[in-house]
Amino acid sequence: MTAAASRTHRVLAPISLAGVLLLLWHLTVRLSGSDLLPTPIDVAKGIGELARHGLLAKYIVASLFRVTWGFGLAVLVGVPLGLMLGWFRPVFSAVNPLIQILRPISPIAWIPLAILWFGVTDAAPIFLIFLASVFPITVSACAAVANIQPVYIRAARNFGLSRPQLFRRVIIPATLPQIITGLRIALGIAWLVVVAAEMIAVNSGLGYLIIDARNAGKRYDLVVAGMVLIGLIGLCLDLLVRRLERFDEVRWGYATT
Repeated sequence: MTAAASRTHRVLAPISLAGVLLLLWHLTVRLSGSDLLPTPIDVAKGIGELARHGLLAKYIVASLFRVTWGFGLAVLVGVPLGLMLGWFRPVFSAVNPLIQILRPISPIAWIPLAILWFGVTDAAPIFLIFLASVFPITVSACAAVANIQPVYIRAARNFGLSRPQLFRRVIIPATLPQIITGLRIALGIAWLVVVAAEMIAVNSGLGYLIIDARNAGKRYDLVVAGMVLIGLIGLCLDLLVRRLERFDEVRWGYATT
């Protein structure tokens, strides 16, 4: 298969599958005669209605704003912390038990405390997104350092690199592929958490859209519209992070076909 044909297949295959699933969805609703589950056309009309009233962009921007801040803070804290824990074993031995205690606690369990501390403001979901993201990022960065091939370290020391040079020229490039993978996982979790938090802690965003549409007249077309938008935006966010894999500093760590 040529490169052009391969690219065409990568584009057409998911589009074709999506078209088949939409057709099956439409036929299932029509054949069942259900008035609760909307058809794809009803959902598209619901998205158009949100756009006409100026709510579509407002809700999307609100959710992305919270994810950007929460996830960004988690990256700023988690990556350096993970690298430090992976490199300095005494620090790892002291801090790792605390991380393993906090990490299994669902971010949703923090919602009452987040509302108590921050009120019904953007700070509450940002805090929850930070908690949900920082632990996967920290663990992936720490594991990336621990999994570095010892030959890299020995070769760098044989060349007389100082500790800062070793960290900058060997440790960071060697860990980037696994860190990027951790960022993809953490961003997916962050997007899940912002939707859950918006259902409870704020009055805007895609999560709020879903719960409000259900309560206000049982607008299930808008409920499904919110779900579709969440999925599409999640796909776009994942594709954006995956573009980081194209950089030469990262690409070496991934298998090529």
